[in-house]
Amino acid sequence: MTIIIDLDVMLAKRKMKSNELAQRIGITEQNLSILKTGKAKAIRLTTLDVICRELNCHPGDILRYSKDNKA
Repeated sequence: MTIIIDLDVMLAKRKMKSNELAQRIGITEQNLSILKTGKAKAIRLTTLDVICRELNCHPGDILRYSKDNKA
């Protein structure tokens, strides 16, 4: 089981680049990259909140559960 992060999909839908989102939400591009690639072990709810606010989406739009460890 694993959590899949579809942040790239939502960024594409919003026609926004990663560096723009990182600047808007106040985190480094490196930390955003770690989150996007699924290498993050955790995400703060406050970070998830500002990401959703900036992308005008819900947490379920960028996070999903996969029972099979497959994207």
